[in-house]
Amino acid sequence: MTEELFRTDSYLKSCEARVVSVNNGAVVLDRTVFYPTGGGQPGDHGTLRLADGTELAVVEARKGAGATIEHVLAEGVSLPAVGDGVSAEIDWERRFKHMRMHTALHLLCALVDGSITGAQVGAEKSRIDFNIPESPDKQALGEALNALINADHPVLISSITDDELEANPELVRSLSVAPPRGLGTVRVIDVEGVDLQPCGGTHVGSTAEIGAITIGKIENKGKQNRRINIRFES
Repeated sequence: MTEELFRTDSYLKSCEARVVSVNNGAVVLDRTVFYPTGGGQPGDHGTLRLADGTELAVVEARKGAGATIEHVLAEGVSLPAVGDGVSAEIDWERRFKHMRMHTALHLLCALVDGSITGAQVGAEKSRIDFNIPESPDKQALGEALNALINADHPVLISSITDDELEANPELVRSLSVAPPRGLGTVRVIDVEGVDLQPCGGTHVGSTAEIGAITIGKIENKGKQNRRINIRFES
């Protein structure tokens, strides 16, 4: 399995690791800071640096077999050997934008009373779909969202037991992605005093780090499906 360092510290930019397998241009490490595509958040980009200084571009991180993470290398680069030591480093600017956006979507969950039918995190813009009959007022929603951002709420990583989640089904807002059960505990993101829900993604440590957000189009995507688009104000 791959030790997922980003689960406990989203701010880690690099780590030392060892290659455990190489298959079809994808490298599995024993530990990594690379977030794999999942839960609406894109996988990280970055580099694997070999002991001789050679840098191998990682164009995608994705979930592999079992509990592994595959680092997909750019075409044409030389592949490392099993057992090689590498320094794994993410594209931090891109990741930090994903962290800010993902946290902003959690704030929207606190402001819109409806189940989530889909979401997509992006570096410049993101969207979240809610199962609600009517579109919220765009201006009022934008003002409320930025008020939560400016309030500088701490964003904490914690966990609850499977039994606690079973007893509190309202914590699961998504209709399309179910949190993993059977491991004893479930990772949750707690925007203190604002939002609490299971989530495996990466987030900022405080809402103030998100920065100003603009509400884009609020689209009708079905009888009770409203898509709210957001982007960074600058």
